[in-house]
Amino acid sequence: MVDKVFPLTTAQARSIWLRAQRLDISAPFGEGPEATKRAVEHLGYVQIDTINVIERCHHHILHTRIPSYSRGDLERAQSVDKSVFEYWTHALAYVPITDYRFFVPAMDRRREAPQSSFTSVEADDYAALLRRIGEEGALSIRDFDDDVLVEKTHPWGSRKPSKRALRFGFLVGDLAISKRTGMLKSYDLADRHFGWQRRPRPATEKQCADYLLRRAIRSQGIVSLDSICFGNLAVKPLVSGAIDAAVRRRRLLPVHVEGQERIRYWAEPAVLDTADAVRVGQMVHILSPFDPLVIQRKRLKLLFGYEHRFEAYVPADKRVLGYFALPVLIGDEIVAVIDLKADRQARRLLLQKWTWIAEERQDLKLAIDAEMTRFERFQIS
Repeated sequence: MVDKVFPLTTAQARSIWLRAQRLDISAPFGEGPEATKRAVEHLGYVQIDTINVIERCHHHILHTRIPSYSRGDLERAQSVDKSVFEYWTHALAYVPITDYRFFVPAMDRRREAPQSSFTSVEADDYAALLRRIGEEGALSIRDFDDDVLVEKTHPWGSRKPSKRALRFGFLVGDLAISKRTGMLKSYDLADRHFGWQRRPRPATEKQCADYLLRRAIRSQGIVSLDSICFGNLAVKPLVSGAIDAAVRRRRLLPVHVEGQERIRYWAEPAVLDTADAVRVGQMVHILSPFDPLVIQRKRLKLLFGYEHRFEAYVPADKRVLGYFALPVLIGDEIVAVIDLKADRQARRLLLQKWTWIAEERQDLKLAIDAEMTRFERFQIS
């Protein structure tokens, strides 16, 4: 029985999280294609999103941690090395191939109890689609010329029935996204794409809970039940059991963060032993709104005192920060939020709006301007 609860200041908790996110040093994963593999493995997932007002978020997230990052590095990881694959975490994301077995149970559940949107996928048509991909190789939605179109169920939907069948095949694990050209996905038979005789065996429920706990400890440093189970609240009872087991074995210790009496946190002993020594310099990061540091907005507010607003789908007259606002992290503080837009024809970034979170200071402004210059080079390269 562990009686002692280790106290941490909010500043210490922030620094631990920043170190776990590898935002405390430059080029923490090295350079080249291997850096992309290492970054995805460490973070556990890199979210994918279609918004293209600046560079898409998966490239942005990796560039934040890999200064020399090239988009081709991610393409190679997905299509050549096959060290990452796409699947659903809290959203569509790149995930390390080493974690595939922890997603197989979700694939099996989706096959056994498909969503209502897939009830129109006929078994014979689906089998024919798999045969065609098997014979012709990886195909995209553009390779299917459906004779019958159905009405869209939402603005982002496709009117092609084959799109629904491809998506079903992806969700149940028969198909893998073998390549992306922009946001155009090519689907191949999963076994062929990965070179498997048979796919990895599914992890048990307990193993999946242990995996979520390990992933969070690695990428968050200090964890709560909510932060571990972000986007998957149904697993809370199993993850809670995994936490209790880790505490009994003293692999995790309970933590109290100042001012947060009602929230239970845990951390590894080694992290707590070095908490006083963790120092975060004055590095400047322009963060994606889908960055792992930002996407858990409740946690961000608790530890950074900043509440991010994602306003891309908010009417223009009601926006506070801007259409695609990007938090700016300097050291361990969100100091400003900038709304940027890429003018690709003119090959430059347009500053739509600048909002100060910290007190406006000339030294902070100069530091952000310098980082924006580097960020612009990445956008137009």
